[in-house]
Formats: sequence, structure tokens, C-alpha cells
Amino acid sequence: MTNSPKTDRDILTRQAYATDDHLSTRIRIHDQYSVPRINFADWVLSRVQWRGDETVLDVGSGPGGYFAETWARIPNGRLIAGDLSFGMARQAAKHPKAGAVLNADVQHLPFPDDSFDVVLANHMLFHVPDLDTALTEIHRVLKPTGLMVASTNSTYNMPELDQLVRRAYGLLGARGVEPESDPVTGFSLEDGAMYAARHFFAVARYDLPGAFVFPTAQPVIDYVNSARAIREPRLPRGILWEDFISVLNDQVQRMIIHFGELVISKLSGVIVASEMGGFAENYIQTLLNPPPPAE
Repeated sequence: MTNSPKTDRDILTRQAYATDDHLSTRIRIHDQYSVPRINFADWVLSRVQWRGDETVLDVGSGPGGYFAETWARIPNGRLIAGDLSFGMARQAAKHPKAGAVLNADVQHLPFPDDSFDVVLANHMLFHVPDLDTALTEIHRVLKPTGLMVASTNSTYNMPELDQLVRRAYGLLGARGVEPESDPVTGFSLEDGAMYAARHFFAVARYDLPGAFVFPTAQPVIDYVNSARAIREPRLPRGILWEDFISVLNDQVQRMIIHFGELVISKLSGVIVASEMGGFAENYIQTLLNPPPPAE
């Protein structure tokens, strides 16, 4: 994974996430064209029962998309955020709900052991070159009863877009090349749970199916263009980005003319992991204090 544009530090911090422009485009499109419409951050954080006084680390926080929903759950708590990108960290610091914001690498967290009740790592672990190191660090800074909350996408997210990209490749002369619609390889809903289970005693996975419904081609093209820094290096040899986008746009328009709209299935969710807290607490207590045998 270290040679992939999905995990290349320079591409991520200087191009894909130098600012929040590209991420904001994708968030806007999700908000406008998703069915059902849902506050995803609220849904993710609702997978956890909160006391209200937790100390939370939001690592890979981006511009602060989870800040407001997190503070709503920890009125007596503390929130610290960090991002590998200086640009994103600067944007996060301007957020009206920002707490302390650091430039931080999840593979080398600058915190003592057992510092946090919750570590949020939302839609970012698939960008980490060494997942085991990152998960070891998250485990280290969590209290024994702490929770890791890590949202991501399924390997089977947006298959219709994959098919359109594959068709565009074929029309441009590159056949048999498998596209990637989202950079989730390494920490998808499917293999992310496996990785988490290497480091935590208990792991739970929650899925949220949905769909994009596009009445025109432009938001589809905007969505793909917003990930250009990561997608372009993976184009088949000899295909230019501008040619790829032109052919993809033509294919999307043809689909919308034929069906009246383009529906693209989505599957995202969240992985929650802990040693002995949250959803695992009652089970752990039963193991430690089994009921007396029936007479």
C-alpha cells in the first residue's frame, strides 16, 4: 500500500487534502443527492452510548465535520482534533466548535497511554500506509474501557460507478482494467473489521445502505473530479484524465437520457472496537463474574 496514491503522504497532504475544497465537494454531493437523506455524522456517533464527560480524540478530523455532533454528546467532556494535512488542521482550527487542533499522524500519536475515552477515525484509515501501526497507536492512547469509532465504505460501494468507469476505460482502449470507485482497500467495512480484531478484543460493524440519485451528469463528474489526485495516477497507461472524464461524462449522460436518472448504490458504515467498554462491557463483566451454577 505504500506506493499507492491512496496512501502517499505527499499526494494526500499537498493535493487531495491540501485544503477542504475537494472533500467539501464530495460532502455537498452526498448531502444533495443521497437517498435517504441522513446526517451521517449523527448516525455514526449514535452507534455509541455516551456519558457526556468523555475525552475524545478526532484523528484525521479534516475540517471538523464531526465537531458539532461530538460536542452535543460531551457537554462536560473534552475534544482534541488532529490531521496529517496542515491545510486541513488550519481549516479545523477555524471551525466554531473546534477544541484543541494539532497536526498529527495517526501512526505516531503524541499522547500518553490511556488518554482517551473515544478515538474517532472516520473515513481516514484507508489512507494510512501501515494500518497495524495506526491501530496499535489508537489502542495505546485509549483507556481499557475506551472505544475506537471508525467509519468507512464497503468494498461493494458504488458498483454502478465502477461499471461506468470500466466502460470508459474500454472505450479508450484499455480493457480488463479494474477501477476503484473509492480508496477503501485496506480498511473497508469488510477487511477493516478484520484489522480491528487484531488489536481489540471486541469489534462491532454497523452498515448503512443508501443510494445516489442523479438527475444530471454534472454532479457525477464533479464527484469523480474531486478525487483526481488519487484517481489519476491509477489510470491505465496512455489514458489522459481529460479524455477519461469526457468519455465518462458521455456514458453518464446516455444513462440519464435512457432511464431519466442515474442511481448509484452506496454502502457505508462504521466499525466500533474496544477492549472492555461500550457494547462489550456486559459481556466482559459476565466473563469476569459468571453467574453461579444452577442448583
